[in-house]
Amino acid sequence: MKTGELIRYHLSGLTRFEGRQPRQPFWIWVALVMVLSLAGMFAVMIPVLVQTFQRVQRFAVEHPDQVTVTEGPGSRSVQIHGYHPELAPDFVMLIGGVGAVSLVAVALLAAAVTRRLHDRGKRGWWGLVPRPFLASGLLLMPQLIANGEPDLGLFALLFVNNLVYIASLIVLVVMLAARGNPHDNRFGPPPP
Repeated sequence: MKTGELIRYHLSGLTRFEGRQPRQPFWIWVALVMVLSLAGMFAVMIPVLVQTFQRVQRFAVEHPDQVTVTEGPGSRSVQIHGYHPELAPDFVMLIGGVGAVSLVAVALLAAAVTRRLHDRGKRGWWGLVPRPFLASGLLLMPQLIANGEPDLGLFALLFVNNLVYIASLIVLVVMLAARGNPHDNRFGPPPP
């Protein structure tokens, strides 16, 4: 299957949660979605980080008594003294943008993941296991840094949440990577 055909096949199947999906075209689609997701996340992060660097540079020029600038060949470091939350990146926008890109990636992969799990003889619901941990991490992260003082209890909760999220992703990837059932199963005949 050529790349254009593969993209058309998956885009036309975004709402088709029945049937089976072979491994190779599935993983090519996953790689394409991941590359696009990374590009989307960079598109969200770069403007926020550039604005943050500009604010720090402006602060350094306007308040030289509150900064230490260290310069070397090919490097420059600006250390801000004191508490200046106005210089921090806009984490709400950053996390919101990353969350939006993640939701688009989930939407693009949901049906293909379901069909791939069907090829293994598994129900598509297995693909949902990581989602609550992703959602709770994205919802709780802004609260962690909302008031400038980090909440260590919330940090510990997010840390454990992220460990469970990563573990559930590993389990899902192993399920998706395994060989499909070569015979008919309850989800239909083997894919061509």
